[in-house]
Formats: sequence, structure tokens, C-alpha cells
Amino acid sequence: MFDKKPKTYTDLLGKTNRIVEGTIIKGNILSQADFRLDGDLVGNFQSSGKLVIGPAGSIKGDIICKNADIEGKFDGKIQVAEILNVRAKAVIHGEVVCGKLSVEPGAEFSATCQMKTPTKTASHDQSQPEEAQP
Repeated sequence: MFDKKPKTYTDLLGKTNRIVEGTIIKGNILSQADFRLDGDLVGNFQSSGKLVIGPAGSIKGDIICKNADIEGKFDGKIQVAEILNVRAKAVIHGEVVCGKLSVEPGAEFSATCQMKTPTKTASHDQSQPEEAQP
């Protein structure tokens, strides 16, 4: 009668989890909403939203998320489905797999990088280019 339905990701839009500077977490974080980390995480992070690592933040572990902005330190493997923004003061070591990558001048980016293009759902058979006439 009074069953509460779990909130969907769209209900969580505009709500961001935040770990402040000086906080140290040892363990894994799993979140559906966006997340801002200004503290330290030793462990893995997974989210279907956006991850922001602030200038004082650091993660040592693996990350899986939709989008990411890194301004702090990261050491491990990161998988970003869409866009990874690496800010000028960022320090990244490890392995990067992302859809699109943006690295500002001044960033320390010492990682292997693999770009993954999202799979298209549209059929390629419908639109064929016309051949050029000589």
C-alpha cells in the first residue's frame, strides 16, 4: 500500500555526493548520482554519473563512471564511458579507457590510453554515399 519505489537516476539529477578535504576512505564506493571527491579514496569507485576529483582529492584504485573531471591525483585504472577532462593540475598514473579525452596543458598524464567509440544503434545500410563522377 505504501511501497516506496527506489529513486531512478533522473530523480537524482542535481544531487551530488561530496567527500570533503581531509576525509580518508578505505574501501569501495558505489553511487548512482554524481560525486565530488576532495578527500582521499583508497579503493574502487563506480558510478553511472559524473565523478569530479577536486584539486585536493586523490584516488588510488579503479574507477568506472560515465564522465569524469580530474584536477587532483589518480593512480589506477579508469574507465569513462563518455568524456574524461584532465585539468592542468591533475596527476594521472595508470591506465585510461575513455570515449573522449581532454587534457589541459600542465597536467601530468603518465598512463596508457585507449579510446573507445560508443556503439551506434543506427544501421549503416540505410545511407550510402554517392560515388564521385570522373
